Amino acid sequence: MIVIFGLVAGALLGVRSASKRGGNRLDMAQYAAVGGIIGALLGLFATIGLEKIL
Repeated sequence: MIVIFGLVAGALLGVRSASKRGGNRLDMAQYAAVGGIIGALLGLFATIGLEKIL
């Protein structure tokens, strides 16, 4: 669940970042993909960390 949230949040932040920089739709898609990957990885590490604690 945390991974999915990280994926969606990263993609939304990526789109917002690209639109602030004046990017077109392809730029927004690329930023969304990269942001989604980074968010999913952070969510994965958070999930693993929580499982180790619990």
